[in-house]
Amino acid sequence: MTKYDYDLFAIGAGSGGVRAARLAATYGARTAIAEEHRVGGTCVVRGCIPKKLFVYASEFAHMFHDAKGYGWTSGRPHFDWKTLIANKDAEIDRLNGVYVRNLKNAGVEIFDSRAVLKDAHTVHVVNEKRDVTAERILIATGGAPWTDNSIKGHDLAVTSNEAFHLDEFPRRVVIAGGGYIAIEFACIFRGLGAEVTLVYRGDDILRNFDRDISVAVHREMQRMGVRIMTKTVFKEIEARGGGERRVHLSTGGAVDADLVFWAVGRKPNTAGLGLEKAGVELGKDGAVKVDGWSRTSAASIFAVGDVTGRAQLTPVAIREGAAFAESEFNGNPTKVDYEFIPKAVFSQPPVGTVGWSEGDARAKFGAVDVYKTDFRPMKNTLSGAESRTYMKLVVEPKTEKVVGVHIVGEGAPEMIQCLAIAVKAGVTKRQFDDTMALHPTSAEELVLMRTKCVA
Repeated sequence: MTKYDYDLFAIGAGSGGVRAARLAATYGARTAIAEEHRVGGTCVVRGCIPKKLFVYASEFAHMFHDAKGYGWTSGRPHFDWKTLIANKDAEIDRLNGVYVRNLKNAGVEIFDSRAVLKDAHTVHVVNEKRDVTAERILIATGGAPWTDNSIKGHDLAVTSNEAFHLDEFPRRVVIAGGGYIAIEFACIFRGLGAEVTLVYRGDDILRNFDRDISVAVHREMQRMGVRIMTKTVFKEIEARGGGERRVHLSTGGAVDADLVFWAVGRKPNTAGLGLEKAGVELGKDGAVKVDGWSRTSAASIFAVGDVTGRAQLTPVAIREGAAFAESEFNGNPTKVDYEFIPKAVFSQPPVGTVGWSEGDARAKFGAVDVYKTDFRPMKNTLSGAESRTYMKLVVEPKTEKVVGVHIVGEGAPEMIQCLAIAVKAGVTKRQFDDTMALHPTSAEELVLMRTKCVA
């Protein structure tokens, strides 16, 4: 007779929790998982997947326009928001079913309920009004959109959670934020036909990316008709009847909209979980403090994914969940390597990046060599589209290793996923130069850049 009901109880069935629970169960652990919303978490239900579907939808407007230069003609295209929402919901339902089925097939017991810690080994399953015990508990509750509640009328705006379920498509949208969520939704709404204004408090958008990436994306967004206002914040959101909103700005001006959107960041989803009672120490913004093995300050409690405030990306959460299961249930101590994580922003055109920005590389290595190219891709010659592609390599001179690759252009995320393998393996600029170009492609420019930029 074992001391606990389960070997592992995971709270949160997002990317990290699901991966950890499935693997632990396959290694023989008696495993349960609790999820208060839907299995699949933010990425599947109200994040990466529906967002990418929206991106695809918004790109068709550009495609219809560009097709004319290649001899295609058709009637005036018409977009139907309700069709997109219905088809998106059907796909999310399918994926949710796949996640549930995979967990059950692995032998994981699923609780459709909020779960709260009572102590270091006890979890209260709210919907069932009962307690269960576990030798190890995994916190994988992810993050939640942050809004500025100090702003009068803040509740008149939506977040990414609600944006996927709007009853009607908005004609005018005002978005607060300058990070990847703000950028992506600005491009989505603009591509689908809305007038879009982006309001950001910083000097320029995408401040955590290479400066040249920020400039290139800013340029392309303005080209597609997004109005970008920097060094500006919301002062008040006013309801004006009939669903109309007026956003008052710190500059003294105002913008009218049918939809106001908070995209000013996310915070770890730890409120009300009972972590303090279980002896789990929290850090900045309520993030669970963990060590390199995802262990918290309570010996029996672990945490993975966005709730820890580490690299807040779905593949990272999945890797952390897998490393936890390997270490704790398969006798294979495994740590996650956070260096050279590839990243993407699904703007239009999209961003793909891996490694150090030029600024961070100079701070880390001192002098660096930089190679850049900025060109109009071949696809745009007949279409008449003005969108450009930008590429940049950052090289550490002593070793000649490529320590940063940054791309804005069609296919950038796909290129970066492949390039990330080489960069992580320590590829050198000479090896880039020695690689034969594949012509005619945009990607060939990556192996053709020879002239160093002057600092």
